[in-house]
Amino acid sequence: MNNHDRRQEALRVRIAAAELAAARPHPRHIANTDEQRFRRPRQDDPSKNEPSYLMSFTKGLPHEPKTGLVARSADFQQFVKAIDSGDPQDFRDTPLGPPPGTTPQNPHWGSDKANDLPFPLPDGSKVARVRAWESQGAGNTFDLEGPDAQAETMPPAPPLGSDELTAEMAEVYAQALLRDMPFTLIKKVLTDEEQLQRSALPRKIQAVDTVAILEALERLPWFADPSTAGLTDAEASRKRPLDDQTFFRGITPGDDVGPYISQFMLVGNGGINGNDDINTPDDGLITYGAVTINQRVRFAKPLEDHMTNWAEWLDVQNGADLRGQESYRTRSPYRFIATPRDLATYVHYDALYEAYLNACLLMLGMGVPFDPDIPFQNPDAIDRQQGFAHFGGPHILSLVTEVATRALKAVRFQKFNVHRRLRPEGLGGRLSQFDQLRGPAPELAEMVEGNADFKIILDMIAARNGDATGTDANYLLPMAFCEGSPMHPAYGAGHATVAGACVTILKAFFDHAYTLDKAYVPLPDGSELQERSDVPPLTVEGELNKLASNISIGRNWAGVHYFTDYIESIRMGEQIAIGILEEQKLTYGENFSMTVPLFDGDSIRI
Repeated sequence: MNNHDRRQEALRVRIAAAELAAARPHPRHIANTDEQRFRRPRQDDPSKNEPSYLMSFTKGLPHEPKTGLVARSADFQQFVKAIDSGDPQDFRDTPLGPPPGTTPQNPHWGSDKANDLPFPLPDGSKVARVRAWESQGAGNTFDLEGPDAQAETMPPAPPLGSDELTAEMAEVYAQALLRDMPFTLIKKVLTDEEQLQRSALPRKIQAVDTVAILEALERLPWFADPSTAGLTDAEASRKRPLDDQTFFRGITPGDDVGPYISQFMLVGNGGINGNDDINTPDDGLITYGAVTINQRVRFAKPLEDHMTNWAEWLDVQNGADLRGQESYRTRSPYRFIATPRDLATYVHYDALYEAYLNACLLMLGMGVPFDPDIPFQNPDAIDRQQGFAHFGGPHILSLVTEVATRALKAVRFQKFNVHRRLRPEGLGGRLSQFDQLRGPAPELAEMVEGNADFKIILDMIAARNGDATGTDANYLLPMAFCEGSPMHPAYGAGHATVAGACVTILKAFFDHAYTLDKAYVPLPDGSELQERSDVPPLTVEGELNKLASNISIGRNWAGVHYFTDYIESIRMGEQIAIGILEEQKLTYGENFSMTVPLFDGDSIRI
């Protein structure tokens, strides 16, 4: 083929990929009705009303000090205008919310923590800076590969007043209460050995009534009633029963098999060649070229939660940047992921595709075979060609990272341009002020007063917050991160969308039915991994699905997301990855296919 012919053929392939992308239907993007549903009297004319934005993400805007609602509806409308236009000047014109009388350049806050930071900033200042929103315009960008950022969508989030949202919020509160309980002990029935392990925990952790929390969750209507009558298809797909093997887990194939934490977040592999057996899986060291990656995480100080008093909560809603103020253990500073707080620490600081790159390195080092229909799987004497630049290690290592930013752009559009869903910390603030908000939102009062099992969990939260702060009890959601959630709305979840995309790539390339040799679980103190012989066979598919759920729901354990943020986001990420694989297949001369198992249990052949 001469240069001219090659150039024309390259153009033809690019056009074919573009036409494939253009042929995908662009769906309608539909949010729930909460943004306009809750009204309040207008400040300039109380005889008329305006949206209160009670269930919308308003973090960073100025807020009313008594109710915690956005102070001026016009500020939120300017926020939306900037999101829709993507014009940086519109964002600069949007109010950023220090208290009245101060400026973003010289803020003065209402809480002691924000005005006297535990750990000074790099310039020595002890006053919290203002924190800006994050990539509001990313959903308006275009891409040259895969589905357009606006070509995938998510169903409406559960509205206030629904059984599903009540269950989701109860679950997030429960996760905050259980944040320092080892995963192996978060169940109603313990073995004799587990009883001994529980008795060795610090007294304040032992004092958490795990059984009462789990039983209250089980009795909530969303979990207790198996019927899907009257639900949309999306709602019905999220229904799940709870038991000792499914509490706080995902709902994809393999999530309920074996230990809570995926093996890909615990184990290591061997050395740099077949003769180098310096490492064993229970060392937790992943070979990364001639160096290693340690699966152990930083050990955050147990029982240290944040935003449990109103002044601190309000400062954070007004944009106070409290990042980097949490405490860590200095003795034995690293350990395997043993508790939800360990998992929350992982997803607080992980690089965007860290967990999936690690999983890829692990599988390559362990010799997990590729999908049987990928080229060059025969012995060298037959194929006379090995996979490398294509259909080999470098191919999959780069592709598993490549999909991540596409996923982020798509989810940013859902977050900012469509749903603008209130974060769990914001809903905790609304529930703390439910009595003041009966007028605009009687559903809040019904949520607090209308369900005895939800109230059991709320009362535990109130006792925890009152004890922790020495102030009046409240229903604020105890947060693992000092700064609470990121500066973008809840739905969808960035971590989860990236997880769905990256894990789909891994399931496409590797033999998803391959069974792992052994199963490991951390000891309750995270000091080492223990091999378990009583675990059912763990497959690559199941452990990769579990990995996506661990990373996504790890954000729920931190208090920054709901369950629907997880499940609907990994589904969207899956579609983004499939679109990229479909387009890339056009670029190869080899005749091959991939069978990709999906999160709903079906599969697709590319």
